[in-house]
Amino acid sequence: MTTCSAPGKVYLFGEHAVVYGEPAIPCAIERRARVTAEPRNDGRVRVEANDLSLDGFTVSWGDSVEDRPDIDVPTQLVEAGMGYVDEAVGQARDAADAPDAGFDITIESDIPLGAGLGSSAAVVVAGIDAGTRSLGVELPPGEVADRAYRAEYAVQDGQASRADTFCSAMGGAVRVEGEDRRTIDAPELPFVVGYDGGAGDTGELVSGVRALREEYGFAADTVTAIGDVVRRGTEVLRGADPSGEPAPDLLAELGRLMDFDHGLLSALGVSSRSLDAMVWAAREADAYGAKLTGAGGGGCIVALDDTGGTETALDYTPGCEATFRAELAADGVRVEES
Repeated sequence: MTTCSAPGKVYLFGEHAVVYGEPAIPCAIERRARVTAEPRNDGRVRVEANDLSLDGFTVSWGDSVEDRPDIDVPTQLVEAGMGYVDEAVGQARDAADAPDAGFDITIESDIPLGAGLGSSAAVVVAGIDAGTRSLGVELPPGEVADRAYRAEYAVQDGQASRADTFCSAMGGAVRVEGEDRRTIDAPELPFVVGYDGGAGDTGELVSGVRALREEYGFAADTVTAIGDVVRRGTEVLRGADPSGEPAPDLLAELGRLMDFDHGLLSALGVSSRSLDAMVWAAREADAYGAKLTGAGGGGCIVALDDTGGTETALDYTPGCEATFRAELAADGVRVEES
């Protein structure tokens, strides 16, 4: 029996545009998914999934999609979750050259489903690592990231980017631009996350941006402008001291860029009334900046604030279900002691 964990993430900048080869900077956060894998001899896969939302619920299903669990969670999230587990199992079998391997799998997570914090990437990364290790094979984090990307690509009908899975596997802050993926130095940024309790449909939102980009030249220019925001953000981070407290002027510049990014994402139609309300509450509480994180349509926003102002403001914002601080996760995927 092997337990591995992998972190969730917030996007400092670049979601949606990264799908078109523009750069993005996601940052791993200390909200983790933990996957325990124990090989079994009959080739079957049994899964128990606990606490995949902030409210918490338990899911158990067998090796057939007809075994869908009866829970009060949107159907598309359950089906996607089952798909991610199936693909992770397939990748673990392939990596270990054990096509008939069966598993008892337990999933526990601090990361709400579909909220833009990388829950699927964290589960897939941790699942592949736990599955292969339980079969006696250890993969380097880079290969775990590649295999996890293939799993997400299959479930998301070819619309996944490498950013989420690479960030979850490697930890810290990363920069992804097409096939170029690398870790970057970043200071401990004062992230505050607000969650509206909902979830966007990633596939539908990505398809919507694609349709706009194909129909309107200015929508394509908006995607490029998001890439320009990321490029400027990269320059700002290069001037930071990763070992010290981030300077106020650095936070102010990153915050301005986050505000720009949210405006561009809103223009592409991926924000929502609840996300906008949380973003404006954070800004009015003197956060350095705030934006949606992830696919949008509902879920989470991320703000930069080294005071308690944003947390207090979000606590009183209608539609905000939860607020928490998120520390940068230095570790990516890792083995947890049993």
